[in-house]
Formats: sequence, structure tokens, C-alpha cells
Amino acid sequence: MPVSSSGDGVLKMVFENKTSGTNVSLCAGTLDEFAQGKCPMRLSSSGGPSFQFLTIIDAKELSGKSLYAIRGVGTAPSQFVLTIE
Repeated sequence: MPVSSSGDGVLKMVFENKTSGTNVSLCAGTLDEFAQGKCPMRLSSSGGPSFQFLTIIDAKELSGKSLYAIRGVGTAPSQFVLTIE
């Protein structure tokens, strides 16, 4: 479901990849862009396991977009944690 925000405010997102040997990007875009493997708005890119990456963004910038993760490196199924405040 796309993000819906019209008010003023920021989102704090912490993104962490939990899988060794992979690199995962947190993206915002349409479901069609996800299906095509595109990342039009890269919110974060992971390093190895246990590294956490902080993104602070105006919530209005995400309005109408879906959040999704795309694996950039590796072939193993990737596990990640996304915390949004």
C-alpha cells in the first residue's frame, strides 16, 4: 500500500541487512518499478550484517510511493529489519 501523507513531519528510518554476502537497498517507488527491479528513490543501502543505516526524510516526499527492498549483491535470500519512527 503506498504511503499516504499530507501533513508536515519527518520519518526516521533505520535499515539493517541481516544476511551475510548480500547487499540490499531500501527503495521508494511504484509497484511497477519494483516489478522491473528499479529503485527510483534509494532511501538506504545496506552493508554487511549488524550495520544500521539511518534515513531521515520528509514524509510528504514518500506520498504515493511504496517502500520495498531490492537485493543488489548476492544470491541468498536476504533478511532485513526496517524500523520507522
